[in-house]
Amino acid sequence: MAITTQDIEQVLERDIRPILASHHGNVVLQDFTDGKVYIRLTGMCSGCPSATITTEEIVAERLKAVFPEIEDVILDTSVSDDLIAQAKAILSQHHTR
Repeated sequence: MAITTQDIEQVLERDIRPILASHHGNVVLQDFTDGKVYIRLTGMCSGCPSATITTEEIVAERLKAVFPEIEDVILDTSVSDDLIAQAKAILSQHHTR
């Protein structure tokens, strides 16, 4: 039986999000393609120096334990379009004063 994004979301919700929430963070499933899970950490976990360790030791470990077919969990560390838009809005306000 093939893994679905809903299957992954269930594990994230049950096993991983409570851990991240205790650190005021969260995880967003961006994609699941060819055995690779792509995630983004949000909240206080976003940009945290331990984000890579969190991805490897919490997210990847738990997902792979439930779904051995998962080959890798890849952390997206790029800046989101929403954050760029917010920064531009703030900067444009400061330049009009």
